[in-house]
Amino acid sequence: MKFLFDLFPVILFFIAFKLQGIYVATAVAIAASFAQIGWLWLRGRKIDMMLWVSLAIIVVFGSATLLLHDEMFIKWKPTVLYWLFASVLGGSALFFRKNLMRSMLAEQIQLPDPAWTKLNFSWAGFFACMGVLNLYVAFNFPTDTWVNFKLFGGMGLMLAFVIGQGLFLAKYVEPKESK
Repeated sequence: MKFLFDLFPVILFFIAFKLQGIYVATAVAIAASFAQIGWLWLRGRKIDMMLWVSLAIIVVFGSATLLLHDEMFIKWKPTVLYWLFASVLGGSALFFRKNLMRSMLAEQIQLPDPAWTKLNFSWAGFFACMGVLNLYVAFNFPTDTWVNFKLFGGMGLMLAFVIGQGLFLAKYVEPKESK
């Protein structure tokens, strides 16, 4: 459910684009991002920093798209978000000796230090590559193709990457003994 909740603005963006075009879709994505945070706030839930960052980026790039009537700004939004994630993951490890993947997942899985390092940098690399790929599609294909890629291609690549990470982590999972 959290995965679908996180995809809520993207799905609404996709539907609005197909029905009304990029500018209406951009406005819908901004509104959906505010609604997403508002829903969590009203329910007394903790709002992840990632949602706040995503909101800030969609407001900045979405507003620029709408005010300047230039769709290139909204096309940059995923790349900026991906590169921010890559920078935070990589930068925290390189400059502050802080492995953020370990901080997020240590309660769910136990890994040796080298595995945590590989996991952290593989996610940083994945996000960096996704940012580049988004720009490639945005600047070399029609907007309709980019919108389809944003939802289906991005989700498919994320799923494939998560499965790959699962296979990598599987060797560290110890089976529970049966009685």
